[in-house]
Amino acid sequence: MSDLLERLRGRGWRMTAQRRVVAEVLDGEHVHLTADEVHARAVAKLPEISRATVYNTLGELVTLGEVLEVTTDKRAKRYDPNAHRPHHHLVCAQCGAIRDVHPTGNPLADLPASERFGFTVSDVEVTYRGLCPSCASAA
Repeated sequence: MSDLLERLRGRGWRMTAQRRVVAEVLDGEHVHLTADEVHARAVAKLPEISRATVYNTLGELVTLGEVLEVTTDKRAKRYDPNAHRPHHHLVCAQCGAIRDVHPTGNPLADLPASERFGFTVSDVEVTYRGLCPSCASAA
């Protein structure tokens, strides 16, 4: 069983066939699918699942804090099931591939007090951009 499914069961989330399929599609460490990609993969497992059900389920998962909504550029939102382990993203500027990365250090601590402008900073989002190996070799 996937980590996401285990977390949802632990919360007592009602596990319909449609919700289960969406959670199964989102299983994996470096998964960052768009809603349309989730729908396409879900239909392969459960042909009768509707696009609206997928969108609604993704919205519920984000509201529950079990899935992160990731927007790294002007492309479609992506959904990241790695919501409980702090991480940053590495994004290919060419194809949009996304990988989770876990650099050492604390980016929050790296922001000097003089650059906080009185803010109480509670979260940091770091996005590294470059070319993935496939796009780099094609260039």
